[in-house]
Amino acid sequence: MPESTVIETERLLLKPPTREDTQAIFERYASDAEVTRYLGWPKHTSVQDTEAFVGFSRSEWARWGVGPLLVFDKESGTLLGGSGLVMETAGRAATGYVFARDSWGKGYATESLRAMVVLAELKVARLYALCHVDHKASYRVLEKCGFQREGVLPRHLVFPNLSSEPLDVFRYARSPV
Repeated sequence: MPESTVIETERLLLKPPTREDTQAIFERYASDAEVTRYLGWPKHTSVQDTEAFVGFSRSEWARWGVGPLLVFDKESGTLLGGSGLVMETAGRAATGYVFARDSWGKGYATESLRAMVVLAELKVARLYALCHVDHKASYRVLEKCGFQREGVLPRHLVFPNLSSEPLDVFRYARSPV
């Protein structure tokens, strides 16, 4: 994995996760039930869950040359959350974002998603995101960044922190190239 990969925006630094980031990921957002409420992965209940995420991240970077990224405040170095690209095929990727509660409402999700759009322009013809239909703050970020709502996918995705049943999602997409 190119651990030297750093994406810089006006206020943020985005970098691939390393083992040294594990405890901060766990404490800042991955173990927070409110933060992970609308995510497609379960809240981390132990640091081992976060270690598994870091291992997954490393394998994605090794396979595709992109993957999950951590988002840091450029000035303070504080871990704010995460974003990234998840490649599905050579021409299609999914994206998303998660931020610690004290980072909400400050434009970090929008700023990091715009960086993912730029990164996707180098890698894929189609970039998309799924969003729980009740997660208004998240789909507003997608819309600010030029994603178009393509429709509702009924009973499409399990949100393990909400329900064991598949729930409805909005599908948003944009063609970055």
